[in-house]
Amino acid sequence: MPGKRVQIDEETWQALVLLARDRKLDFQKLAEEAFKELLKKYDRPTTLKAALRRSAEQDQSRQTKKRNR
Repeated sequence: MPGKRVQIDEETWQALVLLARDRKLDFQKLAEEAFKELLKKYDRPTTLKAALRRSAEQDQSRQTKKRNR
């Protein structure tokens, strides 16, 4: 899994530390959950399987439109 470095202001970091402690999760799990929700918010696939499925559906839709011309 690729590692990335991000900067978070101190106030937000402390809030995340408390949330992680309350939920008994580490920062990695909190980040994964947050990024997954962000992707859903913008209607983006959250897994490789979902991305491939969406791509296949879009390709099929394009082919259908070309045939109907």
